[in-house]
Amino acid sequence: MESNFDATVWGDFFINYIPPTLQKSEEWMKERADQLKDEVRKLFGLSNDAVKMMNLVDELQHLGIDHHFEEQIVHVLSIIHSVEFNSSNLRDVALRFRLLRQHGFWISPDEFNKFTSKDGIYSAETADDPRGLLSLYNAAHLLIHGEDVLEDAILFSRHHLESMTSKLESPLAEQVKRSLQIPIPRRLKRIEALQYISEYKHENAYNPSLLELAKLDFNLLQRLHMMELKTISQWWKDLQAEVGLNYSRDRIVECYFWSHSVYYEQKHTRARLILAKFFALASLLDDTYDVYATLDESRKLHEAIQIWDLKYIPLLPEYLKKYYVKLITSFEEMEDELGPDEKFHIAYGRKAFQTLSRHYFQEAEWFHNGYMPSFQQHLNLSVITSGAPMLSVALLVGMGDVATKDAFEWAISCTDAVRASGEVTRFVDDLAAFKHGKNKMDIATTIECYMHEHHVPDEVAIAKMESLVEDAWKTTNQAHFERGTLLPVVKRVANLTRSMAFLFQNKRDAYTFSKYNKETIEQQFVKSITL
Repeated sequence: MESNFDATVWGDFFINYIPPTLQKSEEWMKERADQLKDEVRKLFGLSNDAVKMMNLVDELQHLGIDHHFEEQIVHVLSIIHSVEFNSSNLRDVALRFRLLRQHGFWISPDEFNKFTSKDGIYSAETADDPRGLLSLYNAAHLLIHGEDVLEDAILFSRHHLESMTSKLESPLAEQVKRSLQIPIPRRLKRIEALQYISEYKHENAYNPSLLELAKLDFNLLQRLHMMELKTISQWWKDLQAEVGLNYSRDRIVECYFWSHSVYYEQKHTRARLILAKFFALASLLDDTYDVYATLDESRKLHEAIQIWDLKYIPLLPEYLKKYYVKLITSFEEMEDELGPDEKFHIAYGRKAFQTLSRHYFQEAEWFHNGYMPSFQQHLNLSVITSGAPMLSVALLVGMGDVATKDAFEWAISCTDAVRASGEVTRFVDDLAAFKHGKNKMDIATTIECYMHEHHVPDEVAIAKMESLVEDAWKTTNQAHFERGTLLPVVKRVANLTRSMAFLFQNKRDAYTFSKYNKETIEQQFVKSITL
Protein backbone atom coordinates (compact mmCIF):
# COMPACT_ATOMS: atom_id res chain seq x y z
CA MET A 1 0.00 0.00 0.00
CA GLU A 2 2.54 2.59 -1.05
CA SER A 3 1.42 6.15 -1.60
CA ASN A 4 1.86 8.02 -4.85
CA PHE A 5 1.48 11.28 -2.93
CA ASP A 6 4.30 13.36 -1.53
CA ALA A 7 5.10 12.61 2.10
CA THR A 8 3.94 15.06 4.73
CA VAL A 9 6.26 18.03 5.16
CA TRP A 10 5.52 18.04 8.90
CA GLY A 11 5.87 14.50 10.24
CA ASP A 12 5.59 14.60 14.05
CA PHE A 13 6.70 18.23 14.24
CA PHE A 14 3.65 19.55 16.09
CA ILE A 15 3.50 16.52 18.40
CA ASN A 16 7.06 17.11 19.60
CA TYR A 17 7.36 20.88 19.17
CA ILE A 18 8.09 22.90 22.28
CA PRO A 19 7.64 26.60 21.46
CA PRO A 20 10.27 29.05 22.73
CA THR A 21 9.52 31.13 25.81
CA LEU A 22 7.60 34.28 24.91
CA GLN A 23 8.89 37.77 25.68
CA LYS A 24 6.13 38.11 28.29
CA SER A 25 4.21 35.48 30.24
CA GLU A 26 0.82 34.40 28.92
CA GLU A 27 -0.77 35.70 32.10
CA TRP A 28 0.71 39.16 31.55
CA MET A 29 -0.28 39.12 27.89
CA LYS A 30 -3.90 38.23 28.71
CA GLU A 31 -4.15 40.96 31.36
CA ARG A 32 -2.62 43.54 29.03
CA ALA A 33 -4.91 42.45 26.17
CA ASP A 34 -7.95 42.88 28.43
CA GLN A 35 -6.81 46.42 29.31
CA LEU A 36 -6.38 47.27 25.64
CA LYS A 37 -9.80 45.83 24.76
CA ASP A 38 -11.34 48.21 27.29
CA GLU A 39 -9.47 51.10 25.67
CA VAL A 40 -10.72 50.14 22.22
CA ARG A 41 -14.33 49.78 23.39
CA LYS A 42 -14.17 53.38 24.57
CA LEU A 43 -13.14 54.48 21.08
CA PHE A 44 -16.59 53.53 19.79
CA GLY A 45 -18.17 56.16 22.03
CA LEU A 46 -15.72 58.99 21.40
CA SER A 47 -17.09 60.21 18.08
CA ASN A 48 -20.24 60.47 16.01
CA ASP A 49 -18.15 60.97 12.88
CA ALA A 50 -19.12 58.20 10.44
CA VAL A 51 -15.77 58.20 8.63
CA LYS A 52 -13.80 57.85 11.89
CA MET A 53 -16.01 54.96 12.98
CA MET A 54 -15.71 53.25 9.59
CA ASN A 55 -11.95 53.60 9.71
CA LEU A 56 -11.91 52.08 13.19
CA VAL A 57 -13.99 49.08 12.09
CA ASP A 58 -11.83 48.63 8.99
CA GLU A 59 -8.61 48.71 11.02
CA LEU A 60 -9.97 46.19 13.52
CA GLN A 61 -10.90 43.86 10.67
CA HIS A 62 -7.53 44.20 8.92
CA LEU A 63 -5.70 43.55 12.21
CA GLY A 64 -7.83 40.47 12.91
CA ILE A 65 -9.16 41.66 16.27
CA ASP A 66 -12.72 42.60 15.27
CA HIS A 67 -13.98 39.37 16.86
CA HIS A 68 -13.57 41.04 20.27
CA PHE A 69 -15.90 43.89 19.32
CA GLU A 70 -18.72 42.27 17.36
CA GLU A 71 -21.54 43.99 19.29
CA GLN A 72 -19.96 47.43 19.00
CA ILE A 73 -19.30 46.96 15.27
CA VAL A 74 -22.87 45.87 14.46
CA HIS A 75 -24.22 48.76 16.53
CA VAL A 76 -22.11 51.43 14.84
CA LEU A 77 -22.72 50.02 11.35
CA SER A 78 -26.48 49.93 11.93
CA ILE A 79 -26.32 53.66 12.75
CA ILE A 80 -24.13 54.37 9.70
CA HIS A 81 -26.58 52.41 7.54
CA SER A 82 -29.59 54.33 8.83
CA VAL A 83 -28.32 57.87 8.20
CA GLU A 84 -27.60 59.66 4.93
CA PHE A 85 -23.97 59.82 3.79
CA ASN A 86 -23.25 62.72 1.48
CA SER A 87 -19.50 62.39 1.09
CA SER A 88 -17.95 62.97 -2.34
CA ASN A 89 -14.79 61.10 -1.29
CA LEU A 90 -14.62 57.86 -3.32
CA ARG A 91 -12.48 56.08 -0.75
CA ASP A 92 -15.00 56.77 2.05
CA VAL A 93 -18.10 55.99 -0.04
CA ALA A 94 -16.60 52.67 -1.17
CA LEU A 95 -15.45 51.82 2.37
CA ARG A 96 -18.98 52.38 3.70
CA PHE A 97 -20.38 50.22 0.88
CA ARG A 98 -17.94 47.38 1.64
CA LEU A 99 -18.36 47.39 5.42
CA LEU A 100 -22.15 47.43 5.21
CA ARG A 101 -22.35 44.64 2.66
CA GLN A 102 -19.80 42.53 4.55
CA HIS A 103 -22.07 42.66 7.59
CA GLY A 104 -25.34 41.93 5.82
CA PHE A 105 -26.69 45.48 5.44
CA TRP A 106 -28.19 46.15 2.01
CA ILE A 107 -26.77 49.14 0.17
CA SER A 108 -27.32 49.98 -3.50
CA PRO A 109 -24.52 50.40 -6.06
CA ASP A 110 -26.27 53.68 -6.95
CA GLU A 111 -24.03 55.12 -4.22
CA PHE A 112 -21.30 55.32 -6.89
CA ASN A 113 -23.36 57.24 -9.44
CA LYS A 114 -21.96 60.53 -8.19
CA PHE A 115 -18.53 59.50 -9.51
CA THR A 116 -19.70 58.69 -13.05
CA SER A 117 -21.28 60.47 -15.99
CA LYS A 118 -24.74 59.58 -17.28
CA ASP A 119 -23.04 57.03 -19.51
CA GLY A 120 -21.48 55.34 -16.47
CA ILE A 121 -17.96 56.59 -17.22
CA TYR A 122 -15.81 57.42 -14.19
CA SER A 123 -14.27 60.90 -14.06
CA ALA A 124 -10.62 61.61 -14.82
CA GLU A 125 -10.22 62.82 -11.23
CA THR A 126 -11.31 59.40 -9.97
CA ALA A 127 -8.74 57.68 -12.19
CA ASP A 128 -5.94 59.60 -10.41
CA ASP A 129 -7.00 58.66 -6.86
CA PRO A 130 -5.17 55.43 -5.86
CA ARG A 131 -6.75 55.13 -2.40
CA GLY A 132 -10.19 55.74 -3.86
CA LEU A 133 -9.59 53.23 -6.65
CA LEU A 134 -8.34 50.60 -4.19
CA SER A 135 -11.37 51.12 -1.97
CA LEU A 136 -13.69 50.91 -5.00
CA TYR A 137 -11.97 47.76 -6.31
CA ASN A 138 -12.37 45.94 -2.99
CA ALA A 139 -15.94 47.12 -2.43
CA ALA A 140 -17.08 46.16 -5.93
CA HIS A 141 -16.12 42.53 -5.29
CA LEU A 142 -19.18 42.31 -3.02
CA LEU A 143 -21.40 42.52 -6.11
CA ILE A 144 -24.39 40.25 -6.61
CA HIS A 145 -26.00 38.91 -9.80
CA GLY A 146 -27.14 41.61 -12.22
CA GLU A 147 -24.95 44.42 -10.88
CA ASP A 148 -23.20 45.28 -14.14
CA VAL A 149 -22.22 48.67 -12.77
CA LEU A 150 -19.99 46.96 -10.21
CA GLU A 151 -18.52 44.68 -12.89
CA ASP A 152 -17.54 47.88 -14.71
CA ALA A 153 -16.13 49.34 -11.48
CA ILE A 154 -13.86 46.31 -11.05
CA LEU A 155 -12.54 46.58 -14.62
CA PHE A 156 -12.04 50.35 -14.35
CA SER A 157 -10.29 50.33 -10.98
CA ARG A 158 -8.16 47.30 -11.80
CA HIS A 159 -6.94 48.87 -15.04
CA HIS A 160 -5.86 52.09 -13.34
CA LEU A 161 -4.39 50.40 -10.27
CA GLU A 162 -2.24 48.13 -12.44
CA SER A 163 -0.94 51.15 -14.36
CA MET A 164 0.11 53.02 -11.21
CA THR A 165 1.40 50.22 -8.94
CA SER A 166 5.07 50.91 -9.64
CA LYS A 167 4.63 54.59 -8.70
CA LEU A 168 3.00 54.05 -5.30
CA GLU A 169 4.79 54.26 -1.96
CA SER A 170 4.74 51.71 0.85
CA PRO A 171 2.48 50.46 2.39
CA LEU A 172 -0.10 51.47 -0.24
CA ALA A 173 1.90 49.74 -2.99
CA GLU A 174 1.84 46.42 -1.12
CA GLN A 175 -1.87 46.79 -0.33
CA VAL A 176 -2.69 47.36 -3.99
CA LYS A 177 -0.63 44.34 -5.10
CA ARG A 178 -2.35 42.19 -2.46
CA SER A 179 -5.81 43.31 -3.54
CA LEU A 180 -5.09 42.74 -7.22
CA GLN A 181 -4.15 39.17 -6.31
CA ILE A 182 -7.00 38.58 -3.82
CA PRO A 183 -9.49 41.38 -3.08
CA ILE A 184 -10.29 42.03 0.60
CA PRO A 185 -13.71 40.29 0.64
CA ARG A 186 -12.06 37.02 -0.44
CA ARG A 187 -9.04 37.03 1.89
CA LEU A 188 -8.40 34.79 4.88
CA LYS A 189 -8.50 37.01 7.93
CA ARG A 190 -5.52 35.58 9.84
CA ILE A 191 -3.24 35.86 6.81
CA GLU A 192 -4.37 39.43 6.21
CA ALA A 193 -3.82 40.22 9.91
CA LEU A 194 -0.16 39.18 9.76
CA GLN A 195 0.47 41.28 6.69
CA TYR A 196 -1.36 44.33 7.98
CA ILE A 197 0.28 44.20 11.42
CA SER A 198 3.64 44.77 9.72
CA GLU A 199 2.24 47.75 7.76
CA TYR A 200 -0.08 49.41 10.24
CA LYS A 201 2.46 51.63 11.99
CA HIS A 202 3.03 53.41 8.66
CA GLU A 203 -0.65 54.31 8.26
CA ASN A 204 -1.78 57.90 8.87
CA ALA A 205 -4.40 56.78 11.39
CA TYR A 206 -1.98 54.51 13.29
CA ASN A 207 -3.14 53.80 16.85
CA PRO A 208 -0.45 52.12 19.03
CA SER A 209 -3.09 50.47 21.24
CA LEU A 210 -4.69 48.71 18.28
CA LEU A 211 -1.34 47.43 17.06
CA GLU A 212 -0.29 46.20 20.49
CA LEU A 213 -3.61 44.39 20.96
CA ALA A 214 -3.31 42.80 17.51
CA LYS A 215 0.17 41.46 18.31
CA LEU A 216 -0.86 40.13 21.72
CA ASP A 217 -4.02 38.57 20.33
CA PHE A 218 -2.14 36.88 17.49
CA ASN A 219 0.48 35.38 19.82
CA LEU A 220 -2.08 34.23 22.40
CA LEU A 221 -4.25 32.57 19.77
CA GLN A 222 -1.17 31.04 18.16
CA ARG A 223 -0.33 29.29 21.45
CA LEU A 224 -3.87 27.89 21.59
CA HIS A 225 -3.74 26.76 17.96
CA MET A 226 -0.36 25.12 18.61
CA MET A 227 -1.85 23.03 21.44
CA GLU A 228 -4.77 22.06 19.23
CA LEU A 229 -2.36 21.04 16.47
CA LYS A 230 -0.54 18.79 18.95
CA THR A 231 -3.86 17.17 19.90
CA ILE A 232 -5.11 16.64 16.35
CA SER A 233 -1.70 15.45 15.11
CA GLN A 234 -1.58 12.80 17.84
CA TRP A 235 -5.16 11.74 17.01
CA TRP A 236 -4.16 11.34 13.38
CA LYS A 237 -0.97 9.43 14.17
CA ASP A 238 -2.94 6.99 16.33
CA LEU A 239 -5.56 6.63 13.58
CA GLN A 240 -2.92 5.92 10.95
CA ALA A 241 -1.28 3.29 13.13
CA GLU A 242 -4.67 1.66 13.63
CA VAL A 243 -6.15 1.71 10.12
CA GLY A 244 -3.14 1.77 7.76
CA LEU A 245 -4.27 3.05 4.34
CA ASN A 246 -0.78 4.29 3.56
CA TYR A 247 -1.84 5.08 -0.01
CA SER A 248 -3.66 8.18 1.21
CA ARG A 249 -2.47 11.76 1.70
CA ASP A 250 -0.92 12.44 5.11
CA ARG A 251 -2.21 15.99 5.56
CA ILE A 252 -3.56 16.47 9.09
CA VAL A 253 -1.74 19.81 9.58
CA GLU A 254 -3.31 21.08 6.35
CA CYS A 255 -6.73 19.80 7.52
CA TYR A 256 -6.32 21.81 10.70
CA PHE A 257 -5.21 24.90 8.73
CA TRP A 258 -8.38 24.58 6.67
CA SER A 259 -10.51 24.31 9.80
CA HIS A 260 -8.71 27.24 11.45
CA SER A 261 -9.48 29.31 8.34
CA VAL A 262 -13.20 28.83 9.00
CA TYR A 263 -12.97 29.94 12.64
CA TYR A 264 -9.81 30.96 14.49
CA GLU A 265 -11.39 32.52 17.60
CA GLN A 266 -10.66 31.12 21.08
CA LYS A 267 -14.24 30.01 21.72
CA HIS A 268 -14.25 27.65 18.73
CA THR A 269 -11.66 25.10 19.87
CA ARG A 270 -14.16 22.25 19.89
CA ALA A 271 -15.58 23.21 16.49
CA ARG A 272 -12.10 23.50 14.96
CA LEU A 273 -10.97 20.06 16.10
CA ILE A 274 -14.22 18.38 15.02
CA LEU A 275 -14.11 20.01 11.59
CA ALA A 276 -10.45 19.01 11.15
CA LYS A 277 -11.47 15.39 11.84
CA PHE A 278 -14.21 15.61 9.23
CA PHE A 279 -11.63 16.92 6.76
CA ALA A 280 -9.22 14.07 7.53
CA LEU A 281 -11.81 11.28 7.44
CA ALA A 282 -13.20 12.58 4.14
CA SER A 283 -9.70 12.84 2.66
CA LEU A 284 -9.10 9.17 3.48
CA LEU A 285 -12.40 8.27 1.84
CA ASP A 286 -11.64 10.36 -1.24
CA ASP A 287 -8.23 8.74 -1.72
CA THR A 288 -9.70 5.26 -1.29
CA TYR A 289 -12.20 5.82 -4.10
CA ASP A 290 -9.78 7.81 -6.27
CA VAL A 291 -6.47 5.98 -6.12
CA TYR A 292 -6.84 2.48 -4.68
CA ALA A 293 -10.18 0.65 -4.46
CA THR A 294 -11.55 -1.49 -7.27
CA LEU A 295 -15.14 -0.82 -8.34
CA ASP A 296 -16.39 -3.83 -6.36
CA GLU A 297 -14.47 -2.67 -3.26
CA SER A 298 -15.84 0.85 -3.74
CA ARG A 299 -19.39 -0.53 -3.92
CA LYS A 300 -18.97 -2.46 -0.67
CA LEU A 301 -17.52 0.58 1.11
CA HIS A 302 -20.32 2.78 -0.22
CA GLU A 303 -22.99 0.32 0.97
CA ALA A 304 -21.36 0.02 4.40
CA ILE A 305 -21.28 3.78 4.90
CA GLN A 306 -24.95 4.10 3.91
CA ILE A 307 -25.91 1.36 6.41
CA TRP A 308 -23.59 2.74 9.15
CA ASP A 309 -23.55 -0.39 11.27
CA LEU A 310 -20.57 -2.37 12.57
CA LYS A 311 -22.44 -5.58 11.64
CA TYR A 312 -21.42 -4.82 8.05
CA ILE A 313 -17.67 -5.25 8.79
CA PRO A 314 -17.36 -8.89 7.59
CA LEU A 315 -18.56 -7.89 4.10
CA LEU A 316 -15.82 -5.29 3.63
CA PRO A 317 -12.38 -5.87 2.04
CA GLU A 318 -9.86 -6.69 4.74
CA TYR A 319 -7.88 -3.43 4.32
CA LEU A 320 -11.01 -1.27 4.82
CA LYS A 321 -12.41 -2.94 7.94
CA LYS A 322 -10.34 -0.92 10.41
CA TYR A 323 -11.08 2.33 8.58
CA TYR A 324 -14.81 1.61 8.77
CA VAL A 325 -14.61 0.90 12.51
CA LYS A 326 -12.57 4.04 13.11
CA LEU A 327 -15.00 6.11 11.03
CA ILE A 328 -17.98 5.04 13.12
CA THR A 329 -16.16 5.32 16.46
CA SER A 330 -14.81 8.77 15.52
CA PHE A 331 -18.37 9.98 14.99
CA GLU A 332 -19.35 8.47 18.35
CA GLU A 333 -16.42 10.25 20.03
CA MET A 334 -17.44 13.55 18.44
CA GLU A 335 -21.00 13.01 19.63
CA ASP A 336 -19.68 12.46 23.17
CA GLU A 337 -18.19 15.97 23.05
CA LEU A 338 -21.62 17.50 22.46
CA GLY A 339 -24.08 18.53 25.15
CA PRO A 340 -27.48 16.81 25.58
CA ASP A 341 -29.25 19.47 23.51
CA GLU A 342 -26.56 19.29 20.79
CA LYS A 343 -26.59 15.54 20.08
CA PHE A 344 -28.72 16.05 17.00
CA HIS A 345 -25.76 17.82 15.36
CA ILE A 346 -23.93 14.56 14.69
CA ALA A 347 -26.88 13.06 12.79
CA TYR A 348 -26.62 15.89 10.28
CA GLY A 349 -22.86 15.43 10.07
CA ARG A 350 -23.29 11.70 9.41
CA LYS A 351 -25.96 12.32 6.76
CA ALA A 352 -23.69 14.81 4.97
CA PHE A 353 -20.79 12.32 5.09
CA GLN A 354 -23.02 9.57 3.66
CA THR A 355 -24.11 11.91 0.86
CA LEU A 356 -20.46 12.66 0.08
CA SER A 357 -19.63 8.94 -0.04
CA ARG A 358 -22.61 8.21 -2.32
CA HIS A 359 -21.39 10.82 -4.80
CA TYR A 360 -17.79 9.59 -4.55
CA PHE A 361 -19.06 6.14 -5.51
CA GLN A 362 -20.93 7.56 -8.50
CA GLU A 363 -17.68 9.12 -9.69
CA ALA A 364 -15.94 5.75 -9.26
CA GLU A 365 -18.61 4.09 -11.41
CA TRP A 366 -18.17 6.72 -14.11
CA PHE A 367 -14.40 6.20 -14.10
CA HIS A 368 -14.46 2.40 -14.19
CA ASN A 369 -17.12 2.38 -16.90
CA GLY A 370 -15.32 5.00 -18.98
CA TYR A 371 -18.35 7.30 -18.93
CA MET A 372 -18.00 10.91 -20.08
CA PRO A 373 -20.80 12.93 -18.44
CA SER A 374 -22.26 16.14 -19.80
CA PHE A 375 -20.94 19.29 -18.20
CA GLN A 376 -24.12 19.78 -16.14
CA GLN A 377 -24.21 16.12 -15.07
CA HIS A 378 -20.62 16.44 -13.95
CA LEU A 379 -21.26 19.68 -12.08
CA ASN A 380 -24.32 18.37 -10.23
CA LEU A 381 -22.21 15.49 -8.95
CA SER A 382 -18.82 17.13 -8.50
CA VAL A 383 -20.12 20.12 -6.54
CA ILE A 384 -20.86 17.54 -3.83
CA THR A 385 -17.59 15.62 -4.26
CA SER A 386 -15.68 18.87 -3.88
CA GLY A 387 -16.33 18.25 -0.18
CA ALA A 388 -17.47 21.81 0.53
CA PRO A 389 -21.19 21.01 1.02
CA MET A 390 -20.36 18.26 3.52
CA LEU A 391 -17.92 20.56 5.31
CA SER A 392 -20.56 23.32 5.41
CA VAL A 393 -22.62 20.96 7.56
CA ALA A 394 -19.61 19.68 9.52
CA LEU A 395 -18.48 23.19 10.48
CA LEU A 396 -21.73 23.53 12.45
CA VAL A 397 -21.34 20.31 14.44
CA GLY A 398 -19.05 21.72 17.13
CA MET A 399 -20.44 25.25 17.16
CA GLY A 400 -22.65 26.67 19.88
CA ASP A 401 -25.89 28.63 19.76
CA VAL A 402 -25.82 29.41 16.03
CA ALA A 403 -25.92 25.68 15.19
CA THR A 404 -29.72 25.55 15.15
CA LYS A 405 -31.91 23.02 13.36
CA ASP A 406 -32.71 25.73 10.79
CA ALA A 407 -28.98 26.27 10.20
CA PHE A 408 -28.39 22.54 9.66
CA GLU A 409 -31.39 22.24 7.34
CA TRP A 410 -30.12 25.15 5.28
CA ALA A 411 -26.58 23.75 5.10
CA ILE A 412 -27.60 20.21 4.21
CA SER A 413 -29.99 21.41 1.48
CA CYS A 414 -26.93 22.63 -0.49
CA THR A 415 -28.47 25.83 -1.79
CA ASP A 416 -27.08 29.35 -2.42
CA ALA A 417 -23.86 29.94 -0.44
CA VAL A 418 -23.30 26.24 0.27
CA ARG A 419 -23.64 25.21 -3.37
CA ALA A 420 -21.54 28.24 -4.34
CA SER A 421 -18.80 27.02 -2.01
CA GLY A 422 -18.89 23.67 -3.78
CA GLU A 423 -18.76 25.38 -7.18
CA VAL A 424 -15.76 27.53 -6.29
CA THR A 425 -13.99 24.50 -4.83
CA ARG A 426 -14.78 22.30 -7.83
CA PHE A 427 -13.65 24.83 -10.42
CA VAL A 428 -10.43 25.95 -8.69
CA ASP A 429 -9.57 22.29 -7.97
CA ASP A 430 -10.18 21.33 -11.61
CA LEU A 431 -8.18 24.30 -12.87
CA ALA A 432 -5.24 23.06 -10.76
CA ALA A 433 -5.75 19.45 -11.84
CA PHE A 434 -5.97 20.42 -15.51
CA LYS A 435 -2.65 22.24 -15.20
CA HIS A 436 -0.75 19.75 -13.04
CA GLY A 437 -2.47 16.38 -13.58
CA LYS A 438 -5.13 14.29 -11.86
CA ASN A 439 -5.04 11.28 -9.54
CA LYS A 440 -4.97 7.97 -11.41
CA MET A 441 -8.71 7.22 -11.02
CA ASP A 442 -10.10 10.75 -11.14
CA ILE A 443 -12.86 11.27 -13.69
CA ALA A 444 -12.56 13.92 -16.40
CA THR A 445 -12.53 17.45 -15.02
CA THR A 446 -15.31 19.96 -15.60
CA ILE A 447 -12.94 21.63 -18.06
CA GLU A 448 -12.56 18.46 -20.13
CA CYS A 449 -16.32 17.82 -20.08
CA TYR A 450 -17.00 21.36 -21.23
CA MET A 451 -14.42 21.08 -24.03
CA HIS A 452 -15.87 17.74 -25.15
CA GLU A 453 -19.50 18.89 -25.07
CA HIS A 454 -19.03 22.30 -26.70
CA HIS A 455 -16.11 21.43 -29.01
CA VAL A 456 -13.96 24.31 -27.76
CA PRO A 457 -10.23 24.59 -26.98
CA ASP A 458 -8.95 24.52 -23.41
CA GLU A 459 -8.50 28.29 -23.13
CA VAL A 460 -12.21 28.83 -23.83
CA ALA A 461 -13.21 26.20 -21.25
CA ILE A 462 -10.82 27.64 -18.67
CA ALA A 463 -12.26 31.14 -19.20
CA LYS A 464 -15.75 29.69 -18.73
CA MET A 465 -14.77 28.03 -15.43
CA GLU A 466 -13.20 31.27 -14.19
CA SER A 467 -16.42 33.09 -15.10
CA LEU A 468 -18.46 30.53 -13.16
CA VAL A 469 -16.20 31.05 -10.13
CA GLU A 470 -17.11 34.73 -10.24
CA ASP A 471 -20.82 33.84 -10.47
CA ALA A 472 -20.47 31.63 -7.39
CA TRP A 473 -18.92 34.50 -5.43
CA LYS A 474 -21.91 36.66 -6.39
CA THR A 475 -24.22 33.99 -4.98
CA THR A 476 -22.17 33.93 -1.77
CA ASN A 477 -22.42 37.71 -1.48
CA GLN A 478 -26.17 37.61 -2.07
CA ALA A 479 -26.70 35.08 0.72
CA HIS A 480 -25.48 37.70 3.20
CA PHE A 481 -28.71 39.62 2.56
CA GLU A 482 -31.12 36.81 1.72
CA ARG A 483 -30.21 34.65 4.74
CA GLY A 484 -30.22 37.39 7.37
CA THR A 485 -31.25 35.17 10.29
CA LEU A 486 -28.45 32.75 9.36
CA LEU A 487 -25.81 35.42 8.74
CA PRO A 488 -23.29 34.07 11.32
CA VAL A 489 -23.43 30.68 9.58
CA VAL A 490 -23.30 32.18 6.08
CA LYS A 491 -20.11 34.01 7.12
CA ARG A 492 -18.49 30.71 8.21
CA VAL A 493 -19.42 29.03 4.94
CA ALA A 494 -17.95 32.04 3.12
CA ASN A 495 -14.75 31.53 5.15
CA LEU A 496 -14.68 27.92 3.93
CA THR A 497 -14.99 29.18 0.35
CA ARG A 498 -12.15 31.65 0.94
CA SER A 499 -9.95 28.86 2.28
CA MET A 500 -10.61 26.72 -0.79
CA ALA A 501 -9.79 29.62 -3.11
CA PHE A 502 -6.60 30.30 -1.14
CA LEU A 503 -5.33 26.71 -1.23
CA PHE A 504 -5.93 26.43 -4.97
CA GLN A 505 -4.79 29.93 -5.95
CA ASN A 506 -2.52 30.28 -8.99
CA LYS A 507 -3.87 26.91 -10.22
CA ARG A 508 -1.89 25.00 -7.56
CA ASP A 509 -3.22 22.35 -5.20
CA ALA A 510 -1.55 23.35 -1.92
CA TYR A 511 -3.34 20.54 -0.06
CA THR A 512 -2.04 17.62 -2.12
CA PHE A 513 1.26 19.43 -2.79
CA SER A 514 1.59 20.79 0.72
CA LYS A 515 5.06 22.28 0.20
CA TYR A 516 3.25 25.26 -1.37
CA ASN A 517 1.56 26.06 1.95
CA LYS A 518 4.43 25.27 4.32
CA GLU A 519 5.60 28.86 4.76
CA THR A 520 2.07 30.11 5.47
CA ILE A 521 1.54 27.40 8.09
CA GLU A 522 4.85 28.27 9.76
CA GLN A 523 3.83 31.92 9.91
CA GLN A 524 0.43 31.09 11.35
CA PHE A 525 1.38 28.45 13.91
CA VAL A 526 5.13 28.55 14.64
CA LYS A 527 6.58 32.06 14.32
CA SER A 528 5.34 34.46 16.97
CA ILE A 529 5.24 38.23 16.49
CA THR A 530 7.82 40.36 18.28
CA LEU A 531 6.05 42.64 20.72
